[in-house]
Amino acid sequence: MNKEKRNFTDDQMLRRNAEELLKKKQDKMDKLVVETDAIKLLHELQVHQIELEMQNEELIQANETAETALKKYTMLYDFAPMGYYTLDPNGNICELNFTGAEILGDKRFSLVNSNFKLFISEDSRQVFDRFFSKVYSKKGKESCEVKLGYDGSPLSTVYIEGVVTGDDRNCLLSIVDITGFRK
Repeated sequence: MNKEKRNFTDDQMLRRNAEELLKKKQDKMDKLVVETDAIKLLHELQVHQIELEMQNEELIQANETAETALKKYTMLYDFAPMGYYTLDPNGNICELNFTGAEILGDKRFSLVNSNFKLFISEDSRQVFDRFFSKVYSKKGKESCEVKLGYDGSPLSTVYIEGVVTGDDRNCLLSIVDITGFRK
């Protein structure tokens, strides 16, 4: 019986020793797995960082291209030799360029939200009203020739072309002063 107890104890001890050795091996393996996972994760993070840096460079270039285009088209719009206007369906001025303000004889900021029809002389008002109605009823460009006048004083004779665009249904006008051609 004593021998059985010792064998049992030896068996338990052997098992315990085997489990401890296995645990040490597993710890080493776990460390290797953790280190391998950490290396893989570090690699993925570095690759992702480089991808983000490349995307950032592309965004910077796209932004510079957009800014250049904005400057170019702002110059084309603001300093064009003809008046450009954006009117809402009621005829109120939403936007205009410097030449447009000059044609109407006032500062740009003070003309925004003014009704464009106020600048049409009395004797040309019907022509402009027909033109404005046609622009909104047809899909295409319309034109007319009217006299501008403000507070009873004539400003100039102008040639107007207009078209309605976009979901907001605003009217884009281009106006050329033809007073010098009419004598």
